[in-house]
Amino acid sequence: MLDFYLIIHFLLPVIQCLIGVLANGIIVIVNGIELIKQRKMIPLDLLLSCLAISRICLQSFIFYINLVTLSLIDFLPLVKNFAVFMFVNEMGLWLATWLGVFYCAKISPIAHPLFFWLKMRISKLVPWLIIGSLLFASVPLVFYSKHTWVLSQEGLLRLFSPNATTQIKETSDLQIVFLARFSPPFVIFLISTLLLVFSLGRHTWQMRNTATGTRDGSTGVHVSALLSILSFLVLYLSHYMTAALLSSHIFELRSFMFLFCILVFGSYPSGHSIILISGNPKLKQNAKKFLLHGQCCQ
Repeated sequence: MLDFYLIIHFLLPVIQCLIGVLANGIIVIVNGIELIKQRKMIPLDLLLSCLAISRICLQSFIFYINLVTLSLIDFLPLVKNFAVFMFVNEMGLWLATWLGVFYCAKISPIAHPLFFWLKMRISKLVPWLIIGSLLFASVPLVFYSKHTWVLSQEGLLRLFSPNATTQIKETSDLQIVFLARFSPPFVIFLISTLLLVFSLGRHTWQMRNTATGTRDGSTGVHVSALLSILSFLVLYLSHYMTAALLSSHIFELRSFMFLFCILVFGSYPSGHSIILISGNPKLKQNAKKFLLHGQCCQ
């Protein structure tokens, strides 16, 4: 029974990783081809491409963590490179946050001078936001490198022993640092996304009430956008909450909840990328071409 349980947990991350790498790879390739053809890239495509690259790296790291958790490979390389994982994860969270802000500024029908100012300037701010996120995420690399030893398998196992008081304190300090680093993008994303959801939901409700009993095309577009944003919000929240739970070390290694949290943690970079492709006509059309071409080559 235990072997079957571990096999299932191995197969799910494999599927998760393949979907994530494929979906994000399509985003990078499509926007890369567009860049070569047009010799320029619009701000949204630039943001999506950077986000997709970070998610490919993050998805690979998550798959590696799954292998370490199942004791299929040595954990020491993970410990040595955990600072890179933290950088990739934080960079991805910041880019996703700016994507939420971009959507809020461009889509939200809020009539306020601040939103109007942001709507006019958000496209020009995108490159600077990406650079700022890169610099901000790079700062704590040295700090993480000094403390990631407590996140090894042996550290996690000793964490639950009675004589692990010193290590528990260091782990607690490290958890505070992690949450402090992840909280700013989380708060910004939450505010911008909730503003967008409430304003878009109210606007959609008003449009449906003013319609003469029939659901017009614009209402359908707003409902689709609202569902897409809500899915983005749920995945982002689940990613953040599972990161908080895993960093708190409240679950035993290889326990059901520990493995479940890792699966939920890994569903965000793959799941949201699929949502991005399905909601973007250009990406959706090219994704179908890639899939059809792959079927023809078989």
